[in-house]
Amino acid sequence: MRQTGIQSFQEDCVALAQEKLARGEISRRAMLQALMALGAAPLLALEARAQGTRELVMVNWGGVANQGFGDNYGAPFLAENPGWRVSQDSTGPSAGRIRSMVESGRVTWDLCDSSATSAILLGRQNLLERVDYSVVKRDDVIAPVFTMDHGAAPYSFSSVLVYDSSKFPTPPQNWADFWDLRRFPGTRLLRRDATASLDAAQMSLGKEITNLYPLDVRASLRRVAELRRNCVYWTNGSESEQYLRTGEAVMGMIWHTRAKVLEQESNGRLKFIWNQALLQPGIFVIPRGNPGGAMVQRLLASMLGKPEPQVKLLEFLGNGPTNPRAAALVPEALKRFNPTDPANARVQVPMDGVWWGENYQSVNADYIDTITG
Repeated sequence: MRQTGIQSFQEDCVALAQEKLARGEISRRAMLQALMALGAAPLLALEARAQGTRELVMVNWGGVANQGFGDNYGAPFLAENPGWRVSQDSTGPSAGRIRSMVESGRVTWDLCDSSATSAILLGRQNLLERVDYSVVKRDDVIAPVFTMDHGAAPYSFSSVLVYDSSKFPTPPQNWADFWDLRRFPGTRLLRRDATASLDAAQMSLGKEITNLYPLDVRASLRRVAELRRNCVYWTNGSESEQYLRTGEAVMGMIWHTRAKVLEQESNGRLKFIWNQALLQPGIFVIPRGNPGGAMVQRLLASMLGKPEPQVKLLEFLGNGPTNPRAAALVPEALKRFNPTDPANARVQVPMDGVWWGENYQSVNADYIDTITG
């Protein structure tokens, strides 16, 4: 449930992985496996039915996410459940498509890479199955934000503050510094979407991060308006990188996966901080009336319960693990870039997906009016 043309984190993971392929950071073999997976799902489904194999269909946003989710979510589940197949469907599980499928009574999807906002909105419209927490274990995640009534998160991501260290002898420490154009002059960068942007604006006003929600929307919008003449806005992850890479913006809020690219590419000139970053859940939802039935709950439980595959997904796509046992398995070189590493998670703010699910549509419309007015 988001404005048309605005790229989601999940879609940007796919785009970022494709860029890694182009730079030679992912092997040709991995690329070929991903391309095979892109076209294989319908054929695999037919083959599965012909052989009497029972199938679960996991829906993602395409590209090499097929390989990442297939290898690290599907394969461990299959090893424990012979006779089942997990197929990857890359057609994009938007909230609108989930709604249409359920309302038509022709549900072919079992588990969808979605969002906290969609889990709230679709769940309240009785379009999703509730997560069965007698099967899915709540203690398999590091914080309550990763388990919702109608969805659960086997991965995480963060919106972080990035800055050009060559411009600022004293680095910014928080969102109050981001808004301080006198001490830290230069153009700012925000997403063309209210999610995370308004949370940061609220923190810049000094509200305690332990009591951040509900957001004071009016005050936060006024705060956003203060930057309007000194701010540019991004709609996709690649664009967010480019604004900072070219110097069009000297400080910005972007996803941690893109911040990692910039920090490494610039040899540390473009840095990012975890302090007051918005830690967000990668929520999977189950469409109501899905063909896999109760078995889907076991697949979701497997995804949350196995730390090793989550760490591999961090290495492959940059998605943060959510299992509390995963942090100890993350290679030392990756800890700096892991949003759920204990040292990083401790200083972040878990985004309140329930509040955003209840308020996103009206609040985002007001945000767009504010930055374009």
